[in-house]
Amino acid sequence: MWTPSVLCYFDNENVMPTADNKNVIKTFIEEVLNEGRFERLDELVLEDFVELDPLPGQSQGREGLREVLRQLRAAFPDIHWVVDEMIGEADKVCTRFTWTGTQRGPFLGVPATGRHVAVKGIVIDRLNGGKMADSRILMDTLGMMQQLGVVPASGASGQ
Repeated sequence: MWTPSVLCYFDNENVMPTADNKNVIKTFIEEVLNEGRFERLDELVLEDFVELDPLPGQSQGREGLREVLRQLRAAFPDIHWVVDEMIGEADKVCTRFTWTGTQRGPFLGVPATGRHVAVKGIVIDRLNGGKMADSRILMDTLGMMQQLGVVPASGASGQ
C-alpha cells in the first residue's frame, strides 16, 4: 500500500504542504473568528475569495467575507469556534466545527433573542499559495433557529 509522506498542493508558483494549509485555517479560526481580528483577512484570504454557499445577502470576495463575519460577531459578540475534527489533503482542508454564542443583535433577519446557541457544521476550504481561495460551509441553521426559538423544535406540535 502506497502512503505519501507529505501531501502537497501544486500550482504554477507555490507548493504548500497540507500541514501549512491546515495552519492557515487554524489561524483563521483562532485570530479572525474567535478574536475578531478582521485585519488578518488580508494575509489569510485571497482578494477574489469565493464563498460557494454564501449566506443570504453575502457578497463575494474577501470584503464580502469580512462583512458577513462582522455581522456574525455583532449578532453573537461572545462567539467561539471549536475545531472538532480537521482533515487536509492537497489544497483542501475540511473542518468539522461547533460554534457557540449568545445572540445580542439581529442575524439572518432574526432580532436579538438573548439566547445561547451551539451550532455544528462542516466547512471545506481550498487554499492557493497559502491563502483561502474558496470555501463551502454547511452548518445546522435549522438547529440554530430552533435554539433561538424562531422555529419550533422537532417533534413540537404546531397546534
